[in-house]
Amino acid sequence: MKNAAPRTVNRVVCYCDDCQAFLHHLGRVDLLDPHGGTDIVQVAPASLAFHRGTERIAGLRLSPKGLYRWYASCCHTPLGNTVGPAIPFVGIVAQAFDGPDSTFGRPIAAIFGKYAIGAPPEGSTGRNLRLYARAILMVVGWRVTGQAWPHPFFDRASGAPTYPLTTLSAAEREAVRPLCGPRLRA
Repeated sequence: MKNAAPRTVNRVVCYCDDCQAFLHHLGRVDLLDPHGGTDIVQVAPASLAFHRGTERIAGLRLSPKGLYRWYASCCHTPLGNTVGPAIPFVGIVAQAFDGPDSTFGRPIAAIFGKYAIGAPPEGSTGRNLRLYARAILMVVGWRVTGQAWPHPFFDRASGAPTYPLTTLSAAEREAVRPLCGPRLRA
């Protein structure tokens, strides 16, 4: 990754049930914190490139309009979440990096705490206007400064995904929901 520093990224812990469902589907619950949170570093698309193993990259959507969630098909390691090529950011699980705290700083916020397992962590349930403003400014800045391309997961000319993509069926999606957040069943 190029230009890694606290000022060039957004780092948040997301408790949404979609992040939890994705990691359950991959069999990677080891990447969730005790409340079901995923520590995510949001970066500019142009700052991320893959130099080996691209034949193993696959994409998954939990629903037809859901986030694009990219992973390594060989070991089910998450590689990045994206909205699509029009909104230039890639959210990467912080554990993918050596020493994420020293590289990116600590997470600056927690979001979607209403989906947390157990009591929502402090500060994770309200609207964090400062975080949203920072994210919008970063995305706009990445677009204006040309950091939206090259994108590691989309073709610039067509806007189409570069790697194979599947979408979970409603039954597949609902099969993992009981494992997530407030729906958690032992």
